[in-house]
Amino acid sequence: MTEERRHAPVLWRLTGVASVVAITWVTRLVGLLAVISVVLPAGRRARGHVAGWLGLPQDATTAAATVVLVVGVLLIMLASGLRRRKRRAWQLAMAGSVVLSLSHLGLQQHLLGSGLVSVALVVALALNRKYFIALPDPVTGKWRWARVFLQLVIAGLVINVGLLTFAPRSVVEPLGFGDRLEESALALIGVSGPAVFRSTLMEDLVASVGLLFGLGAVLIAAYFLLRSAEPAPHLSEADKKRLRELLDQHGQRDSLGYFALREDKFVVFSKTGKAAVTYRVIAGAAVASADPLGDSEAWPGAIEEFLEVCRRHGWVPAAMGCSELGATVWARYHLDVLEIGDEAVVDTDTFTLDGRAMRGVRQAVSRTKRAGYEVQVRRTENLEPGELAELESLAASWRGSDTERGFSMALGRMGDAGSVLVTATQDGRTRGLLQFVPWGEDGLSLDVMRRDRAADNGVNELMISELLLRARDHGVKYVSLNFAAFRKLMEQGRRIGAGPVARVSAKVLGWASHWIQIETLYRFNAKFQPRWVPRFLVFPSVRELPRVGVAVFEAEGLGGRSPWLMRLLRR
Repeated sequence: MTEERRHAPVLWRLTGVASVVAITWVTRLVGLLAVISVVLPAGRRARGHVAGWLGLPQDATTAAATVVLVVGVLLIMLASGLRRRKRRAWQLAMAGSVVLSLSHLGLQQHLLGSGLVSVALVVALALNRKYFIALPDPVTGKWRWARVFLQLVIAGLVINVGLLTFAPRSVVEPLGFGDRLEESALALIGVSGPAVFRSTLMEDLVASVGLLFGLGAVLIAAYFLLRSAEPAPHLSEADKKRLRELLDQHGQRDSLGYFALREDKFVVFSKTGKAAVTYRVIAGAAVASADPLGDSEAWPGAIEEFLEVCRRHGWVPAAMGCSELGATVWARYHLDVLEIGDEAVVDTDTFTLDGRAMRGVRQAVSRTKRAGYEVQVRRTENLEPGELAELESLAASWRGSDTERGFSMALGRMGDAGSVLVTATQDGRTRGLLQFVPWGEDGLSLDVMRRDRAADNGVNELMISELLLRARDHGVKYVSLNFAAFRKLMEQGRRIGAGPVARVSAKVLGWASHWIQIETLYRFNAKFQPRWVPRFLVFPSVRELPRVGVAVFEAEGLGGRSPWLMRLLRR
């Protein structure tokens, strides 16, 4: 592979970066100045200059002020899309800046401030059109923005027509239906119509309702038009077959490889078909999970295809849970790397319950066995008919939340061929459940760990230790347990002589553990004396880290954007 070809996928990040960043900030500045010119008292007192020169009526200046305000807010919203080089954002910003320039003729201001800067923005956008090439986001319901716009406009019209129809003569003179409709329509842009009000309260109410629904229609429709892509992910049967072939050939290398078969992912293959990257798109970020699948020599080809997809759509590329080798390959494409924790891997050949270090696990195992718990370790294909459905129901009821957590280290389903199920029963009743998925030919990766909340403490320790002790008899050499986020930070912060930064970091992680199982999982994993395998997060730059963080947290089911708000917006 030539050096030119190696760096081709990242040229889109390097070419014209200065121009794109400058235009993004100028767009924000123009939008902010536009809003200030309408909202601040100084801007409102300045009315009369240009409008007086052109002989425009007062209603025209009010309408112009409304247009300037709406376009200013829109430009601020568009800046994010421009930073991602979205073609649609460029088109709308171009139209908005032209409208803004013309609208200032109707304001009582000289062609200074946002008016003059908006003209400069038009010129800059026109000269740099070639850099804005990202395709529109492939989302379902692409005309939803138009439907939302019409719904809000119609709602504003109906409410105001109703107010004018049923208002007594003491507050407004009688109007025909046409005049009521005209008054309501003009109120949407802040202009007075034919109505003659005898009450200031009624006049303000009609104007407020009109502007509320008018501005809301434009801004909410703009949200749906400009929102980040979240296409519904899905792996076709053909894709699954190709991924399984890669896993059969190279699945031994990465303990997280099998999780690429989650249903809620897209996949992109290298041109040779020897490697693949699986990912999900959330909040404008395309988050790949773990290392690419396949031959590590072919990973660059798959990464290049993935970055090309991100470039075409203006997505922020990221990778969650990479190994050290995977992070090294990703870093060749000018991406930053952050160590985010360690995976606990136990070698079954050396695992034992003997010794002082295993005293806590040994006591938990003995206690639960005395309480009557028994453990079964079985392949999925060896379950009794109907037993899998029963275990799935129990796992769902024990989950404790509506959200299924996990993305890079969770499969999202049970019962795949080759998976191992570990159950703990007491008096014939199932009280705990583990599922492990295949890791090559001689390894397993923990996928599901659930237990009845009323079960005795130590049930999970019993199930894991029994699996580890029996695994060697079935040719299983390695077992991957839970991921311990920021393990090194916690250990360093609690050592004697730790610096203030390390101590504060450990305290923050301890505080966060009240909501997210950070320290708890680390302590639990450490009981089994594993070897720690570092895992990394790959992202373009620190500036994009908040967006990537939101996408990762939401993918893992740990937080992110408000689920209630997202459901409301989808409706």
